[in-house]
Amino acid sequence: MEDDFDTGDLFKDPEGFYPEEKQPTFAEHHMLSGQTVRVRLVGSHPLYGNLLWNAGRTTAHYIEEHADSLVRGRDVLEIGAAAGVPSIVSSILGARTTVMTDYPDADLVSNMQHNADLSVDMIPSKSQLFVEGYQWGKPVGPLQAHIPSTQEAPATFDVLIMADVVYSWREHGNLVKTMQMTLKKDPKAVALVIFTPYQPWLLPQTEKFFPLAEAGGFTVTKIFEKLMDAVLFEDDPGDERLRRTVFGYELRWALDQLEDTT
Repeated sequence: MEDDFDTGDLFKDPEGFYPEEKQPTFAEHHMLSGQTVRVRLVGSHPLYGNLLWNAGRTTAHYIEEHADSLVRGRDVLEIGAAAGVPSIVSSILGARTTVMTDYPDADLVSNMQHNADLSVDMIPSKSQLFVEGYQWGKPVGPLQAHIPSTQEAPATFDVLIMADVVYSWREHGNLVKTMQMTLKKDPKAVALVIFTPYQPWLLPQTEKFFPLAEAGGFTVTKIFEKLMDAVLFEDDPGDERLRRTVFGYELRWALDQLEDTT
């Protein structure tokens, strides 16, 4: 007869052996109108962490300040949305269609959908807000499918929102490719590229996006430089003023690109 050994808790991990997983938290964005957009932040996701970024907040305010000419009645695509505040604000302000996208990771997409659902009561009935997972540079058919049918084929967007995405300098080519596939060939169509150099020593790499975009058929115009009250990451190294600054650019199709469509 085999001995029956009692191992007790020999194979049980001791309490505290694994670090406790960070739970999602919530943040609020206060619109200039006095409305409040509440979003859930992904707890410990390696891409975004538990933050509402300055570029996203600043982009949302810029959209609100220019809502009539920028988003109202138009089709909007956000690339790298994270919590999705600019998308939600665009939809609240009357964009015809808003498509909120980020990397096709299940947790990120689920969190974006959660935030879209949180704001549904603030969005007018004529505005539609959609959520999609999207990897930069890949086919955009699923994004275009949300735009109401028109005579234009394929359907494209009037406004692209690109907040804090150009820091990923290895993806610059894919970002330009996505712009080429999604921005409407119209002089009024615009891509908003807004960012903060959280790692100032990489700013020269980040800024290489703009000549690459120009080579891809776009014009680049700097529209603002806003100094925030405080840095987002207090303990980070590098020039503090740069880490507090949000840079804003408009990218539009160059005239020779528009002439090809006439």
